Amino acid sequence: MMIDRIGHTEPIPSGKRPEKNGPVTRGLPSDSISLSPEALERAEAYRITEMASAAPDVRSGLVAEIKAKIDDPSYVSSRLDDTADAIMRYFGL
Repeated sequence: MMIDRIGHTEPIPSGKRPEKNGPVTRGLPSDSISLSPEALERAEAYRITEMASAAPDVRSGLVAEIKAKIDDPSYVSSRLDDTADAIMRYFGL
């Protein structure tokens, strides 16, 4: 049997079977990876960035607390008095 003009293959002689390689083992070797310190830092930075972008932009609990304080007339009055006193102390009055 001729494959090309440069080389050829020998046919398998009749009655002779190809050799077997041996038993197949199913034990899988364990894989492992190692990451550089820079890669670990970048992964941590990415994780923190993702957490920050997932967080709400407005802290609704704090907004509700401040709105409640503003709606309370005694709070606004006391804050105005405190502010006026601080201005007068600043100017020495």
